[in-house]
Amino acid sequence: MKKALFIGGTGTISMAITKRLSKDPQWQLFLINRGRRLEEIPENVTVIQADINDEETVRNALDGLTFDSVCDFIAFVPQQLERDIRLFEGKTRQLMLISSASAYHKPVRDYRITEGTSLANPYWEYSRNKIACEALLMKAYRDKGLPVTIIRPSHTYDNRSVPVGVHGDKGPWQVIRRILDNKPVLIPGDGTSLWTVTYNEDFAKGFIGLMANPHAIGEAFHITSDEALTWNQIHETIAAILGRTLIPCHVSSDFLAETAPYDYRGSLLGDKACSVVFDCTKLKRAIPGYQADIRFEQGAAIALENILAHPELQTPDPEFDAWTDRVICALDTAKKTLLG
Repeated sequence: MKKALFIGGTGTISMAITKRLSKDPQWQLFLINRGRRLEEIPENVTVIQADINDEETVRNALDGLTFDSVCDFIAFVPQQLERDIRLFEGKTRQLMLISSASAYHKPVRDYRITEGTSLANPYWEYSRNKIACEALLMKAYRDKGLPVTIIRPSHTYDNRSVPVGVHGDKGPWQVIRRILDNKPVLIPGDGTSLWTVTYNEDFAKGFIGLMANPHAIGEAFHITSDEALTWNQIHETIAAILGRTLIPCHVSSDFLAETAPYDYRGSLLGDKACSVVFDCTKLKRAIPGYQADIRFEQGAAIALENILAHPELQTPDPEFDAWTDRVICALDTAKKTLLG
């Protein structure tokens, strides 16, 4: 039986992998977790409640264990990967990093993204840190033969959330609420830029296919759906599922980034404002038969049904709501002024 260790393992992306892998009789799964969403973790998963930054405690807890795959889902800066190398070098046949597709070159030179697309993002520190993490691991692979695999998710969602173009610090519920209340919602640009969204269960299939896969060592892969939608289509789909007609308010991404009380410079200019279509040929070569099967209208319907049934997932954001109204009012005023 193969052994896997996840650092984290209960987030939007990783929970789907945890649940799917726990059903595979070929794998035994361990999680290093500080106690998040423990009630959802399958019983046959071994949970080590610890802070990964407490290296001595983790080292003692893992004494005598070796792994076929170790994946860090919560590493964001190179220092965290340096820690992982200290802990797991010589103890795993594969060290996997969750990076980000936002690391691909911005501004976009070609809307078709492959794993060979250069990495650079002057707009977003998060993306630059992920690029630095990747560079650290690939240097360790070249210099010392550390068996690494880099995974670049794009916009991946689960049954607790839906993708929207602009939201506040408390997530997308307030946008859903505005649609339900027949109020206008903000859409960046003219809403025609292409975006790729992937349901987390589809992501999990691709990820597990790369675990202990010899073709994945020393390589980077993005795992995404093949479905590219405009932001208008994404919001229209959500509204249709809710039984509403979308009332869009299109706003320049530059305007939002410069005037919002939120950090939209990175998430919009460095990511969502760019049309991106991912070429998953490399992933499908490494995992023959892989296909993302859940179309957006299917995944969004699953998510919205779950969100509406669970009030704890409906986090109000009155500050974002009020700011949205101010933006819409300002645009209406400008339009009336220009029209005389």
